[in-house]
Parts: sequence; structure tokens; C-alpha cells
Amino acid sequence: MNSWLEHRFGLEAAGSNVRTEFLAGFATFLAMAYIMFVNPAILSQAGMDFGATFVATCLAAAIGTALMGLAANYPVALAPGMGLNAYFAFVVVPAAGGSWQIALACVFISGVLFFLLSVTPFREWLINSIPLNLKYGISAGIGLFLAIIGLRAAGIVVDHPATLVTLGDLKSTTTLLACLGLLLIVALYIHRVPGAIIIGVLTVTALAVWLGLQEFKGVASIPPSIGPTLLQLDVAGSLQLAFVTIIFTFLLVDLLDTAGTLIAVSEHGNLLDEHGRLQRLRPALLADSSATVIGALLGTSTTTSYIESAAGIQEGGRTGLTAVVVAVLFLLGIFLAPLAETVPGYATAPALIFVAILMTSGLAKLSWGDPTDYIPAMLTAILMPLTYSIATGIGIGFVAYTLLKALSGRFAEVNMAVALIALLYVVKTVFA
Repeated sequence: MNSWLEHRFGLEAAGSNVRTEFLAGFATFLAMAYIMFVNPAILSQAGMDFGATFVATCLAAAIGTALMGLAANYPVALAPGMGLNAYFAFVVVPAAGGSWQIALACVFISGVLFFLLSVTPFREWLINSIPLNLKYGISAGIGLFLAIIGLRAAGIVVDHPATLVTLGDLKSTTTLLACLGLLLIVALYIHRVPGAIIIGVLTVTALAVWLGLQEFKGVASIPPSIGPTLLQLDVAGSLQLAFVTIIFTFLLVDLLDTAGTLIAVSEHGNLLDEHGRLQRLRPALLADSSATVIGALLGTSTTTSYIESAAGIQEGGRTGLTAVVVAVLFLLGIFLAPLAETVPGYATAPALIFVAILMTSGLAKLSWGDPTDYIPAMLTAILMPLTYSIATGIGIGFVAYTLLKALSGRFAEVNMAVALIALLYVVKTVFA
């Protein structure tokens, strides 16, 4: 078996071995296992069945990660993406009149478009055409969007009739537990403890059960039925002008997130070629886009590559065998449904807040010397949480970038992709 694995994944050429790849896979799984509990908790708030979305989350992660490992030979794991799941539940479903079936269809169509783009040069043109500063702004904006959701779930931020938001009741036991969970995650992260997020989530859950705030429903059982979400897409309902922007938002964010993750983890693991380019980019993007399509069919929001894959690469993972190990662990995870149902919302809130903080780090890389670059990026980041819409942040950011470049006499710096996105947003705002 070792010999076959060596040959299948090219372990020796990659400077790795079977033992290292298995340990790397376990490290990556620990770093992102929190999504098994957080994703169904978010999607269930949109009216979806918790048990079905839990199974869909595990299966989408397992299938997508296996595709990445076997087809692209990358040590990169996939799962339903943070940020996009919140956008799905709290923005798209309400916009669709409460129909999560239409929202799933939007995810499905975006995945099909992503797949088609992945076999054409248009994909690389679009990714490379979007200015780096706007990419940083989009990433940070999604992080801030997650932060407001996490802070609200923790009870740290609540609504206020005069100021819109204000500080919550910090004496509340559940809010104190959420704060404790966040402190624990950060402390473990600082000390580079693998699985910091999942440890924090499970610790808060255990304390909640011990204090009698949450009912313990068990650890493992036969997986619940995926029937309530399997193939429940309303494609016909999604074919309306009002959903064009939503589909495009899913597509654009998935494209940028995947490209950014692949570049980041490849650079971290010295997986780029001598010209600094990604090797086997096409099969990697095909695997990612296929995972989105499959995930939507199963019943979950956009499935994408995870930056937490860097945990496994840090442990020495260099090939697709690392990803295959992660896929097997996610497959085994479908038996943990009772544990997932035990985890309360204020236990997953620290995970949302912590991931949000990590995602905002890109703001430090903005070109602060050029206002035509940093102002659109900051507008993108600020407006996403304040308008509760990723699409609005992207649209206004791209419009601002185009207008500021034109007003400063530098319209030639605006490429066709940015101008096209800005124009589409203006048309959608005026007519939709």
C-alpha cells in the first residue's frame, strides 16, 4: 500500500512520505472541523433541516476534498465557505422570499458557471484583472460581515432603536461563555495548538451542558437523513433578473477565495513553480467548482478551498494524499450529528469572530499612498457589514474604483473586467 501511495501521489518527488501526509491530513481536519458544527447552525436559521445540512456539509467537504487530492494532487481541503454561508442564510434566502430552495439553485448555477470558466482562459483573465487592493477589500469585508453575525450570536452586540447597534449584556452567562471561548481560541492559536477553533467550540459546549444551559444529545449515532435538502433546488425560481447579482456574487467570491487560498497555501508550502505560478491550476479549479455544484445538490451553500489547509502544509503535507486523509475524516464525521445538535449558537459565535479577525488582515496590505486604490477597497469592506450584503459591498467598491480613476484622469488603469462589473451593478440597482 505504501508503495502504491508513493507512486500515485509522487510523495518522494514532493519530499514527503505516507506518515507525514497522514499527520498533515489530521492537522488540517482539526483546524477546520468546526465547520461541521457552524455551517448547519447557520443554514438552519434559514429554515433548512439541521440534520440534513449537517450531513450535506460533511459529504460536500469529503467529496470536494477528495476531488482536490485525487485530481489536482494538492494538499488543500474544501468545505462550505465561511462568509458565503452567512450571505446565503441571512441575505439570499430573505431576498428569495424565504425560499432556501431558490438560494441553493443560485449556488448551483454559480458552480456550473465556475466550472465552465475553469476550462477557458476567461477564468484567469477575470482573476488577474481584479486589482489586488479590491481583492483585499473583498476579503476583509466578508470578514467584517462574519464579525457582525458572530458578535450578535454571542450577545456582545445587540440592536438599538436610536444607534442601530449597542453593547449587549456582558453579565449574561451565555455571553460570558462566548467571550471565554474566543479568549481560549486566541490563546491556543498564539501557542500554535492544532485545532484551536474546534477546541474552543467544544469547550464552551461542555460548559453549557455542565451549567444546565444546553441539553446533551449524545456524541455519535446513525447519520440523519439528507432527504430534506437533497436535490431540493428550485432552478426555475432562480431564473429571474433579481437573482443575477446574487449568482454573480457567489461566483466572484468563490473565484477570488479559491485563487487566493491556492496561492497562499502553495506559497507557504513551496508548491509554486520557478516562475511563481500555480502548478496544476486547471484541475484544482475544476475540483473546486465541481464541489460547489455537488454541495448545492446535497443541500449546502458554496463549497470552497480552505485557508486552514495551511495547518497541514505546516506539518509537512505536500501532496493530494493529505487531502484524501481529510476527506476520509469528514466522511466519518457524519456520525457525529448528536454532538453537532448539542453545540449552541453562542459556542459557534467565537469561531465566527475569530475567522473574521483573520480575514481582515489583508487591510494591512492596501496601497495606502493612493486614495484611488484604498478608498474603493475600504468602501467595499465597510459596506458589506453595514448593508448586510456582500454583493452591495462589491458593487459599490467597483463603481467607486472606476469613478475615482476616471476623475483623477487615470481611467486607462481601469480594466474591462472591473468596468463591466461596475456597469452591471449600476444597471441592476437602477432596474432591478
